[in-house]
Amino acid sequence: MTESVSFNNIDDKGYEEAYLADAIRFKMKRDNKRFWAGDNISDYVDEQTKAQLIDEATVAFERVLDTLLIDRENDPNSKGTARRLANMYFNEIMAGRYEESPNATAFPNDTAGAYEGMLVVRSELKSMCSHHHQPVTGVAYIGIIAGAKLIGLSKYTRIAQWCARRGTLQEELCMDIAREIELATGSRDVAVYIQATHGCCENRGIMAHSSLTQTTVLHGAFKTDQSVKKEFFDNIKLQQDFAPR
Repeated sequence: MTESVSFNNIDDKGYEEAYLADAIRFKMKRDNKRFWAGDNISDYVDEQTKAQLIDEATVAFERVLDTLLIDRENDPNSKGTARRLANMYFNEIMAGRYEESPNATAFPNDTAGAYEGMLVVRSELKSMCSHHHQPVTGVAYIGIIAGAKLIGLSKYTRIAQWCARRGTLQEELCMDIAREIELATGSRDVAVYIQATHGCCENRGIMAHSSLTQTTVLHGAFKTDQSVKKEFFDNIKLQQDFAPR
């Protein structure tokens, strides 16, 4: 058992000396804040707090390795693995839970020469299945009919990756990206199409290495106007035809 960690920066009675993760979890429950694998909880985790959580997670992963009967003391390949796992979860594969949303600076699109067409952005994604914590690798095609404001092209991918770097399901991820793009742009005419392979199908269970999952969310004109919907999927087909192999 590790020593308790001081948690004086959160004013919760009963948690003056406690595991930091327990204290934060208590505070989120008290605030009725949902903290599912796919939720963003950056309001409760700053950089200093995250460093302490990584220390706690390291000890927890050491316990997991011990339970798996892996000699992490003498096996050179397993020394330091627990901390690598802790860092990976907090800073890489689930970083979208602990980081604030990307700063998507918007530019006005209401001048005489305003762009009124469709924009389709291809964004590579790396996510994680919340059921088995296996990797999800794929690409999102984000479509939008320009409204009163635009964001930089790279911001579409930054938002998509921020949503993806959590424990999630592809169906949920598709909806999350669409919602965040709408918030950033103010446009209701948004579409997201994702195709991805899932480690939970490839590395375990059915061991299907040719498996591919596709999900689509259509809002506004993409849902109600068949010509807009067709243009979106025609653009996807064009991008797939010219994508790097």
